[in-house]
Amino acid sequence: MFMFLIISFTLGAYLLSFVFSFFQEFYACQTKLPATYGPPSYPIIGCLISFYKNRRCLLDWYTHLLSVSPTQTIALRRLGARRTIVTANPENVEHVLKTNFSNFPKGKPFTEILGDLLGCGIFNVDGELWSTQRKLASHEFSTKSLREFVVMTLQEEVENRLIPLLEAAVEAKSVLDLQDLLRRFAFDIVCRVSLGTDPSCLDLSLPIPPLVKAFDSASEISAMRGMAPVYAVWKAKKLFNLGAERKLKEAIKLVHDAVSEIVKTKKRVLENDREGKLESDLLSRLLLAGHGEEVVRDMVISFIMAGRDTTSAAMTWLFWLLSKHQNSEEMIVKEVKSLLDDGERAIDFEVLKAMDFLKASLCESMRLYPPVPWDSKHAMFDDVLPDGTSVRKGDRVTYFPYGMGRMEKLWGKDRFEFRPDRWFQETGNDQTLKSVSPYKFPVFQAGPRVCLGKEMAMIQMKYVVASILRRFEIKPVFDNEPAFAPLLTAHMVGGLKVMVKRRNANGDI
Repeated sequence: MFMFLIISFTLGAYLLSFVFSFFQEFYACQTKLPATYGPPSYPIIGCLISFYKNRRCLLDWYTHLLSVSPTQTIALRRLGARRTIVTANPENVEHVLKTNFSNFPKGKPFTEILGDLLGCGIFNVDGELWSTQRKLASHEFSTKSLREFVVMTLQEEVENRLIPLLEAAVEAKSVLDLQDLLRRFAFDIVCRVSLGTDPSCLDLSLPIPPLVKAFDSASEISAMRGMAPVYAVWKAKKLFNLGAERKLKEAIKLVHDAVSEIVKTKKRVLENDREGKLESDLLSRLLLAGHGEEVVRDMVISFIMAGRDTTSAAMTWLFWLLSKHQNSEEMIVKEVKSLLDDGERAIDFEVLKAMDFLKASLCESMRLYPPVPWDSKHAMFDDVLPDGTSVRKGDRVTYFPYGMGRMEKLWGKDRFEFRPDRWFQETGNDQTLKSVSPYKFPVFQAGPRVCLGKEMAMIQMKYVVASILRRFEIKPVFDNEPAFAPLLTAHMVGGLKVMVKRRNANGDI
């Protein structure tokens, strides 16, 4: 009987998808929308066949379609999904993220995918709820004390944990998974800064904390929801608590329970703090501002989700790229050693700000391998994008940093090459960093929802990369280009297996 109900519901969901697609097709015919570019599309099923064939290489498929579109914009319709506009056109990106921002919220279809995990956190809400959290978070992220706390935390984590691990690998001549190491490091940092707790992920003698495993599982399954060819399937599994949706429910419960307990413990500590000492972590700041436990829980979960894998992914790809471009690595080492007076000066905020070539290298790495390869909004009302593409109410509009980094029109014929110098311009006798439009390079989003942690992310990445490269050479044990896997945040399939060598005193490679 139970299986009969499941099958009936699933068939019903498919039928609803069929009807929805039929009326989409009918509406498109009646309204006579201007011609748009995209994959082959057929009545009712749309591009479902080609989408399914390319489901394991969507990034490169979209990139190819965009590269042959005169407007760098494509439209996709498929059975069981909303009409989707994908664009790599900076003018369209600016229109969606800034000019007509109010018409392009994340929307219910997006928040359904992540709502179970992120709740009412800032990255999963729109309207007044988003605006309120944004103002609060913006104030906290802009404080000098938080910035100083981040740098102090980085120094402790790098010097006391990360560097000793790399030193041990040198002595043992062992192979390390650098991606795993950087993810552990990033989780420690984001938990210490956001929650004021230390999960000690970089202590390899300890088992991986259950919270980390739960975050991994919840992130992966949530991402697969968004990439499903037919959304009705995961919704049916959720309704009947089956398969991956059952695992997701269990993982989310663990995440919510663990973070809620941390919030309650922190609240008790603050209530008993008779000296009125202000804690530096974000959780303490939010609780001291008088916000409720559930709201605070959802906010810090969002911060952890945003801050954990993005920086580690960007650094992982940079280390791999530098292993193939030793001149760029040498330039970074020289810049760092010069700014630190060959070790006489500590890495502080002012030194980090001056690391221009390292910043250019990170930007170039993220251009080719953005931590968040795509992001979507949903149209509240009919609209027309600057390139003439018609958008209907309810359409999903996706801007596509991965594809944008590979458009010849934006980056030239050498767009596939790693060239940090493309981020510089001649200013008199000097070279200075260019001011590149965030709508051409939207790896930190742009407009009103631009990433609040952009500066802190860059600080963290600069600190870690500089600290490692001034001491060590990182040598991947494989020569083939690794695969780029897009989940909620992208990662390197199989990790980055490396050997670590101590750099000689001159910093030569």
